[in-house]
Amino acid sequence: MASINDFKLVNEKSKKYFDLFSKLMDASFENLTEIKRVRYGFYFFMLENICDIKDVLDICDLITDMDFNKEIFGETFEDYGIDAIYIDKENRIINLFNFKFREKFNKDKSQSINETVISTKFVNALINENISHLDNKLKKYAQLIVDNLNSNEVWEWKLYVVSNESVELNRNEPSLKQLEQLYDLEIIPLGLNNIKELMSLRPEPINAKLIVDKDAIMSFSESSISSSKSYILRLPINELIRISVRSKEVRMNYGIEDYTSLFKEELEFSVLFDNVRGFVMNSKYNDNIEKTLISNPTKFFMYNNGITITANDVSAEPVNAGKKVILTINNFQVLNGGQSLRTIHNFNKKSATNIIENLANSEILVRVFKTTSDTGLINKIAEYTNSQNAISSIDLKSLSSEQIEIEQFLDVNNIIYARKNGDTGISSNKSYDYKISMERLGQILFSINGFPEKASNQKKDIFEKYYDSIFGSESLDLNKLPTFIRNYFLIKHKYDTNSKGYLSSEQKIFYIVYINQHLEESLDKQIERFEELISSFEPEGNKNIADSRKLIQLKFREYVEAELKIK
Repeated sequence: MASINDFKLVNEKSKKYFDLFSKLMDASFENLTEIKRVRYGFYFFMLENICDIKDVLDICDLITDMDFNKEIFGETFEDYGIDAIYIDKENRIINLFNFKFREKFNKDKSQSINETVISTKFVNALINENISHLDNKLKKYAQLIVDNLNSNEVWEWKLYVVSNESVELNRNEPSLKQLEQLYDLEIIPLGLNNIKELMSLRPEPINAKLIVDKDAIMSFSESSISSSKSYILRLPINELIRISVRSKEVRMNYGIEDYTSLFKEELEFSVLFDNVRGFVMNSKYNDNIEKTLISNPTKFFMYNNGITITANDVSAEPVNAGKKVILTINNFQVLNGGQSLRTIHNFNKKSATNIIENLANSEILVRVFKTTSDTGLINKIAEYTNSQNAISSIDLKSLSSEQIEIEQFLDVNNIIYARKNGDTGISSNKSYDYKISMERLGQILFSINGFPEKASNQKKDIFEKYYDSIFGSESLDLNKLPTFIRNYFLIKHKYDTNSKGYLSSEQKIFYIVYINQHLEESLDKQIERFEELISSFEPEGNKNIADSRKLIQLKFREYVEAELKIK
């Protein structure tokens, strides 16, 4: 159950998000009350973690809340209960958001279904294609959604009902189910209990002890003379729950006999700090875990890919005439299998009888690797033990030593380097100037290296095919990164606020990032000359091509380089 301290931490985190947004907008927003700053920051915090978008200004484009757009941009339009929209083109999911932010904590306060009902007015308008009454950003998104729903592609849509209230809506409530069936819409309530999972701090070392049968453990070492061993276990799930709870005493008590007491124990979320991916909301995989635990608990070992744990130290001690083994795991993290672990804990909390009737009859494969502090090895383990839900190359690289080094270097220069969702800086007491994601920095460096035409549409290749040439030790000069990042935000600000009516886009900004490395004239002049080149460029056989299509062509980059005498 969420506490008042969880409520306060959400407020603190939300305030940091809005402070970052203010700096990036180069505006103080002095007219805003403190509670509005926290409320708007709450939007950024939630959208980053749910949509997996780490750049604050990109998140800003998603927000359709009437109050936010009026206060921040002076734009007035009705939002019809939809505070943000994210169209996930890759997975073909339309994500709608309704936010409710409470100023005061009330442990018994529940989300209201009225918020969901209000939001369905917008959903109904989309289904009937009646969007003429909508305005501004909301109308733009509505038209995109209608076009997608009318296409031959199969699209899902979800409505997230998000609040900082303690008690979430019951997804099995008849009125909620009725709305889902009526609109073929998945409704996902998220409250403080879910949100607190997103706030893991850099943890203190987490230790645990467990005892297993001799035939349920297998050791592994790289050579016959190595004293460093790793282990593969067949572990009862009630034991997995025990070693991952908040209570230090429970984690170390391998002789526990009454497992019903674990019903009251909470997951220690900091064991997931190094997990390469956050919780995938309402994944079909998560649903399948629960179904297996209910209907086929004894088959769980065969159906699940297991848990991967890394630890600074692992030791095994034979006991009971060699029939049992006590395993001591020091400073451990769950590197892969975080979704399984969370779902198992959630299932345990649903009923006091689950741990006896279901979980005690289930086992899971657990790999325990002794890695000390070898981040390179940890990264490889994360990559090669990947399980059911695909992990992106960006997430996998987030644990690499060079990315951690960049994070630490930029922190000294007052820049947050977001390796994972929810990053708001190494120091909680520090005021930062900028926040940049791994993905965006990769695009900036790729552009500077001479490939601005590829930076926007080859993001995956940046962290796979071109990774070493961009982030490798021989390619990357850490000392230049703060300047590159500050220039990027300056160029973005110049383009967004230009007085000549030029439309800003990330593609254009990446080009100016590249051009700026070779020309000494002012940014305003560079932008003006670049816009002239966009207008004058005529590709062979297709003179009516859109500007956005020009920008991704190699011939256009070569044209720009020739006209500006670059290279």
